[in-house]
Order: sequence, then structure tokens, then C-alpha cells
Amino acid sequence: MAKINYNYEKKAREIEKKKKKEEKLKKKQALKEAESKDSDTNETN
Repeated sequence: MAKINYNYEKKAREIEKKKKKEEKLKKKQALKEAESKDSDTNETN
């Protein structure tokens, strides 16, 4: 009987988590930039 390769599954889960984390960070940065741009325009008005 073949042995199950748990390392592959673990690696796949870790990669998926990393992708989600990066997407979340990008989203937060985009929101932060949008807020800073809005505040810059509000200060000049």
C-alpha cells in the first residue's frame, strides 16, 4: 500500500495561507492609500 504524502498537502495549505495573507495586506495598503489621498484633498480644500 502506498504511503500518503502529508508533506505535499501541508505545503499546499501553507502556500494558500501565504497567498491569502498577501492579498489581505495588499487590500489594507490600498485602503490606506485611498484614505491618505482623501485626507490630502480634504486638507487643501
